[in-house]
Amino acid sequence: MKIKNILVATDFSNEAYNALYYATQIFATEQCTFHIVHSYDDIVVSAKSALFTGQKEMEKLQNSSQENLTKTMHKIVLDTENELHKFKTISSKGNLTKVIANTIDTNEIDLVVVGNKGKTGAKELFMGSNTIQIANTITKCPILAIPKEIAFKPVNEIAFVTDYKKGCTKNTISMLLNIAAITDASIAVLHVNEEELMTSKQVSNQKLLDKCLTKIPHSYDEILNYADKANVIQDFIVERDINILAMAYHRRKFFERFLHEPVIMDLSIYAKIPFLILPLQD
Repeated sequence: MKIKNILVATDFSNEAYNALYYATQIFATEQCTFHIVHSYDDIVVSAKSALFTGQKEMEKLQNSSQENLTKTMHKIVLDTENELHKFKTISSKGNLTKVIANTIDTNEIDLVVVGNKGKTGAKELFMGSNTIQIANTITKCPILAIPKEIAFKPVNEIAFVTDYKKGCTKNTISMLLNIAAITDASIAVLHVNEEELMTSKQVSNQKLLDKCLTKIPHSYDEILNYADKANVIQDFIVERDINILAMAYHRRKFFERFLHEPVIMDLSIYAKIPFLILPLQD
């Protein structure tokens, strides 16, 4: 799979611009188009306003959105100076998640990139931003969440955390394989082991993953079901100097299971390195 179209959502904040810049650096060697998307909503228009005033307000929002998108595009072109990259802007009225979903369909988007404003940890990352809403709605496109204002580092190793309960086809992890291949990174598979012995299904899923990773340098590690599971993952990320954390999820189940664990919700691992969310594909 060749990565051709990347959608980057923006609200014109520093975090959003940083996410855009970070994405251009990961895919610096790739010929691709970045679709910079901004959505504006009519909620700001008071119901009491006369229709004419409402229309005027909407025109203002639309013009402001387009002006800021043009400024963002000019800035990223100057900051990156990469002839392999094209930039397009999309200004649309409506809910951000719906706008992203429509853009994915109409522009054959391969990856959605969002910036996070999370102060610390998964709770802010998912609950305090649009990320969980986007991840629960966009079920066919990978999402790369970039933490608040982190500086770009070359990608040398990517951690893929799994419990092997769901099988990961090449289709599911294609974006993980692509990023690893593009950046010459290795993949560190971290098995979160919740039982003493793996079921036959888990063993089968492990073999399936191994087949998918044949062309990429990779390693296997395991953590047992510690009470402080998230801290163990954090230690692994720090010790191995992991540059991207990746996980596959099946619609809402992944987030429900992980976010209901207080340890994981309080941990700041997701606020320190980019988080690649891979929707499980059949």
